[in-house]
Amino acid sequence: MDTNTFPTKGNLMKAKATLAMSKMGYDLIDKKRNVLVKEILELNEKAEKIQHEIAVTFREAYLALQEANISMGINNVRAISHGMPEEDSLSVRARSIMGVEIPNIRYEEKPMSLNYGFLNTTTDFDVAVEKFNRVKYLTIELSMVETATYRLAISIKKTQRRANALKNITIPNYEGLAKEISSTLEERERDEFTRLKVLKKKK
Repeated sequence: MDTNTFPTKGNLMKAKATLAMSKMGYDLIDKKRNVLVKEILELNEKAEKIQHEIAVTFREAYLALQEANISMGINNVRAISHGMPEEDSLSVRARSIMGVEIPNIRYEEKPMSLNYGFLNTTTDFDVAVEKFNRVKYLTIELSMVETATYRLAISIKKTQRRANALKNITIPNYEGLAKEISSTLEERERDEFTRLKVLKKKK
């Protein structure tokens, strides 16, 4: 609605209706922003825990791998590693958080299938396989959490811009317009009342 709108009762009603809608929109956007912020804080906390577990598990896996390399020989370890199966149980779907599409990776965390014999391997090698398998699933989970965090952060930024536009521009403009039209109409009513009073006295 043009702020230079002609001051009439109809335009006053339109200005007040738009103002009410803008305030309602701001409240809804503010609630959405709060939900997204809460969600992103929870995801950040979750990501920190996963990152810590990855660091610990990877360190344990690497130490076990070093021991296996020493006891079995690097060439033997490398030869066995070539026969490790590829991960094929992943599927990606989407879920929505307040209209934000978040990837949801579905996977089945299962023990690594041992496709090697025990004759030429050691327990250190078994531990390394188990730990690296765990790191794989933790990495999948971390990628999902970090992607969700990134998308939520972008949505929060956009939501914040819309909230600021409503709060600092749209709402003040229509408050001023409604007040200006009301003042103009009240002044006209006073002028009309005074004019009628003068005409009545003349009669």
